[in-house]
Amino acid sequence: MKKRIAAIISAALALTMLVGCGGKAAETVTTDGSTSMEKVIGALGEAFQTDTGISFTYNPTGSGAGIKAVQEGRCDIGLSSRALKDEESAAGLTGTVLAYDGIAVIVNPENPVSDLTLEDIANIYTGQITNWSAVGGEDAEIVLIGREAGSGTRDGFESITGTEEQCQYRQELTSTGDVITTVASNPAAIGYASVASVKDTVKALTVDGTAPTEAAIKDGSYAVQRPLVLVTRSDVALSAAAQQFFDYITSAAANEIISAAGVVPAN
Repeated sequence: MKKRIAAIISAALALTMLVGCGGKAAETVTTDGSTSMEKVIGALGEAFQTDTGISFTYNPTGSGAGIKAVQEGRCDIGLSSRALKDEESAAGLTGTVLAYDGIAVIVNPENPVSDLTLEDIANIYTGQITNWSAVGGEDAEIVLIGREAGSGTRDGFESITGTEEQCQYRQELTSTGDVITTVASNPAAIGYASVASVKDTVKALTVDGTAPTEAAIKDGSYAVQRPLVLVTRSDVALSAAAQQFFDYITSAAANEIISAAGVVPAN
């Protein structure tokens, strides 16, 4: 009998440990979307999880997929590195700007070109300029690297440069990391990636003489920038845990974490 009671107590204690303080360990906030937001949303999620004990998950599927996931109820909050389109807002989605991110135009470190105008970039990506020698580089064919259709980074880049449906990509890759790796391995390549994701394996160009610094993104002098957006359903309230996460990351208290991730807080 004593053994049986001990077993029951042991099981109850184990259940208590699983539930945790106030049951928070059983709560989860799910996010899905932009691969460009990995660094900032990861830092915010880690801090939130540490402070609250509520679990946080991030699924890096791309902006289009994240928007679709929240619309279909497969995640709490979608992540998009572009503003919502009119049809998406009309379909019952709400976009809240979390931060602003520059899109770096990147080349291989061996490339002597260090600055391009916005017009140069547009002409390169639409195939009007095909050789690096035309913009002060070596005599080599330019290899155009970009993101896949539906990528928020691609949508932002093409919208800003006025090159929608005109880009002559050699490769269309499915993540920011793949773009960086590909450009880093090819001296003739050019690509674009979130400023927060750029590594020293590639070189970020200045655009019209302006570098993609936090200050230049914040004051608008760096031309190639876009919003990082939290996407929610207008007709469905967030769960208590998801609302707590949303409030946490959009508060002024989160600005230091957002800035440390390399992007500019919206609030």
